[in-house]
This record gives sequence, C-alpha cells and structure tokens, in this order.
Amino acid sequence: MHNLSFKDAQRHVDEWIRQFEEGYWPPLSMLASIMEEVGELAREINDLEGYKKKKESEIKTTLRLELADIIFSVICVANYYKIDLEEAFNDIMKKYTQRDKDRWTLKRTF
Repeated sequence: MHNLSFKDAQRHVDEWIRQFEEGYWPPLSMLASIMEEVGELAREINDLEGYKKKKESEIKTTLRLELADIIFSVICVANYYKIDLEEAFNDIMKKYTQRDKDRWTLKRTF
C-alpha cells in the first residue's frame, strides 16, 4: 500500500466498513473502542519502558500497531460524523502554532 493522506485513509476505512451489513458502530461503542485501544497502547508502552513487563501469556504486539488501531478507531468516528480529518488537523496545527509560538524554546539553526 502507498502512503495515504487523511482523505485517502478516511475513504479507505469507509470503503472497508461499508462492505459489511452492520456498517459503523454506534458512536458510544466507537468511543469505547478508542478507550480500549488507548489502554492497549498504555500497556505496550509500560512493557517497552520496563515499568510493567508483560506476562508470558499476554499477546505480543507492537507500538506501531497499537497506534494504528487508535488511528483507525478515530477515523471511524470522524467518518460517522462526516468530519474531514485533513482539514481538522490543519486547523489544529494552526491553533498550536499560534497559541504556543512563545511557549517553547526554538532550536537554533546555523
């Protein structure tokens, strides 16, 4: 698969979900799914950083796949509510750029 823009990713997820009769889950179920995925990400980071190692019986996964699960789940919510994530992401970057322009120390470039 090639690199996807947010628009491409949203379209790809929508096409995948719409092939099933059940379609998108109800919003609160999708939110619960996001929370579950964030918990799995936390578990993975705890293991990677050595704070709480996984048991031998726990499923082995990777940080990248846990992050991708969250992205997929967020895209589902965005699609359900017809939110253009590319536009939303650009808007939030403008917000952070403006709001935090003097908050952090810029790296010097020579």
